[in-house]
Amino acid sequence: MLESLLAKPKPLVYVESHAGAGRYDLGAEQALKTAEYRLGIARLWEQRDVFPELSAYLGAISSLNPSGGFSVYPGSPALAAHLLRAQDRLILMELHPTESQTLRRHLGGDPRIGIHRRDGLEGLTALLPPKPARGLVLIDPPYEQVSEYRRVAEALLAAHARWPTGVYALWFPRLGLQRDRSADLIGSIRRSVSDGLLCELRVRRQVDDFGMHGSGMLILNPPWRLEERLGDLLPRLADTLAIEETGRSVPSWTIERI
Repeated sequence: MLESLLAKPKPLVYVESHAGAGRYDLGAEQALKTAEYRLGIARLWEQRDVFPELSAYLGAISSLNPSGGFSVYPGSPALAAHLLRAQDRLILMELHPTESQTLRRHLGGDPRIGIHRRDGLEGLTALLPPKPARGLVLIDPPYEQVSEYRRVAEALLAAHARWPTGVYALWFPRLGLQRDRSADLIGSIRRSVSDGLLCELRVRRQVDDFGMHGSGMLILNPPWRLEERLGDLLPRLADTLAIEETGRSVPSWTIERI
């Protein structure tokens, strides 16, 4: 999405509601405890030569690891900062005090970036519309409480009402059957918007437990040709990231206009 926006010379703004720490050490104790990266970037890195459309993303990783590898991993704020130009702006929000402090340490010296320690969902309506009035909003909440799904939908619709021309990307998890609220989330949004793209990538079979088997992104005002580009990319990503279960893999993906 950022690459599409960068095709034009006019300045743009990148807004993120839940920015996190900015970048992460995959060799740290916490990362090694779950080792989730082994099923994600580790697999993709081994096949990076066959994903030329991900060169900007992979280049951002390489820029943080001059000796090679991917042990220092960029979060979305660092990815955006790597891609954007001198005339562009970034507005980053993070409420958690430790994460916000770490984010400021990693990216606070960049004059293009404004960092706000605040509730990102509340901050969207407070800080929009931005200047320049062209750009992308990423909403990537943790969804730790069921009530957060309702808050997210309300915040996205309120932000869209204040800045209807912005591109919005809402990430959501696909969880086990007992906890999955994605259908309710998307349903409450699609009743009020007319130009959206719903994309999902599932790497394992959905079961009754609480685990995450995939994730999705709802994109409002999707950039030109994004649907076509994702149609080429998602099937290959699904094959690369599929988790085998009982001797078979069950990757799947969907792209749907709403």
